[in-house]
Amino acid sequence: MAENFSREQLFAYLDDDLDDALTAAIEKCLRESAEFRHRLDKLREDRDRGEHSIGAVWRRERLSCLTREQLTGHLHGILEPSLSAYADFHLKTVACPVCMANREDLREKQAEAGAGSKRRRRYFETSAGLLNDPKK
Repeated sequence: MAENFSREQLFAYLDDDLDDALTAAIEKCLRESAEFRHRLDKLREDRDRGEHSIGAVWRRERLSCLTREQLTGHLHGILEPSLSAYADFHLKTVACPVCMANREDLREKQAEAGAGSKRRRRYFETSAGLLNDPKK
């Protein structure tokens, strides 16, 4: 089973970028196989020493990830069509955990802001009647 994990999956494990099921499977192999622990240690050394391939730099610097501004535009549906299609691909097909976490954070902030504006509108509506009352 340990040989079934790709190099990219193991790097993602080291970066804490895997889903719970795959993380659990890797950790089970780590407990059971000294050879697998050695393989992971070697990968960690390679990464720490600095793998300088284009792919490694691309993954390390997250060059394909969306900015928070782009994610906000995607949430509001205001991105240009080609960037919106890329955002859908990156979030749904690639399922980038960093971008998905950023998107979820932006959704939460959007929901909090919406709750605050409802409260302000309610205060205004209850106060507006008092300001227009000629008796007061």
